[in-house]
Amino acid sequence: MKNTIKVERARHDMTQADLAEKISVSRQTIHAIEKGKFVPSTVLALKIARFFELKVEEIFTLEEGD
Repeated sequence: MKNTIKVERARHDMTQADLAEKISVSRQTIHAIEKGKFVPSTVLALKIARFFELKVEEIFTLEEGD
């Protein structure tokens, strides 16, 4: 699964730690999601989308084979 979290963070001038604090997860969780090593739960994906005021599908997209 691909995501645009890094792009959205840049648009909002935020670090991984800033975003992690806002949605109550660790910085390592944000890093792992951005790198595609961790697929967030539905709740976490919704929290991220809500924070950036976007639809989940605007942040997360399935890749071939997902």
